[in-house]
Amino acid sequence: MNVIDIKNLTKSYGKSRGIEDVTFSIEKGEIFGFIGPNGAGKSTTIRLLLSLIYPDNGHATIENMDCFKDSKNIKKILGYVPSEVNYYDDMKVIDLFDYSSRFYKKDCSDRSLVLSKRLGLDITKKINALSYGNKKKVAIIQALLHCPKVLIFDEPTSGLDPLIQNEFFEILKEEKKRGITILFSSHVLNEVQKVCDRVAIIKEGKILTIEQIESLRKNQFRQVEISFKKTNTHTSYENMAVKILCENENTISFLHAGNIHDLLSALEKDNNLENVSITEPSLEDVFLHYYVEGSEDK
Repeated sequence: MNVIDIKNLTKSYGKSRGIEDVTFSIEKGEIFGFIGPNGAGKSTTIRLLLSLIYPDNGHATIENMDCFKDSKNIKKILGYVPSEVNYYDDMKVIDLFDYSSRFYKKDCSDRSLVLSKRLGLDITKKINALSYGNKKKVAIIQALLHCPKVLIFDEPTSGLDPLIQNEFFEILKEEKKRGITILFSSHVLNEVQKVCDRVAIIKEGKILTIEQIESLRKNQFRQVEISFKKTNTHTSYENMAVKILCENENTISFLHAGNIHDLLSALEKDNNLENVSITEPSLEDVFLHYYVEGSEDK
């Protein structure tokens, strides 16, 4: 059963980029990643789902309710965390949670206390006394406190320290077990891989592909940069590259997706090495190779 269903959504901002013919669906109890570089169209898609803006073409439903005609009813079953959070600065966190609960005609005090403890949030403080990371915690708890059927997160981990991020991911897994449907937007591939079942990749307003997360795991890329003592001695590494990113007389930078042990073995035997760096590549580099060039080859 599809809980979120998007078909041919298009939104133009004149000369600025919007989205074009975005289509995907999310099943009940699925954590669905929505990834791409900043400015790719993730937030525009989410704002359309929330009926904060309206499309030029296409339609979207949540729980079989039209996102633009039935937005009032959709909001009753929805929890949302925006990429940027703003509140009444002079209000205490506990009062904000109580205020939010009234919209759903529920007593959410126990749940908000449990979630606040797990995320390390002091609910007695005023909003204006909170750091950016703690304001993000407020937004996450506010989205969860009424036990919604659908959760939409737009870059939810920005500002959270690694330990709190891990606790947040555990909460998401628990929500999934309860059958909650989650749309998780991010530009960080690593965190999407931790929790998502499938991902849609968006670039420049268009969906490039929709993949099972296992497919991404099997195609783990790493960026390798090697500098050499002597010039023009790096040809032996070219056959290990799925894409050369940069190459000159003394250095080579490439995407690697093979067996890491083969790479390390070649590096260990190379007496001409000056320096080696192995890092996670940017999403842009992965997109350019795997999704743009790869689709052209098919």
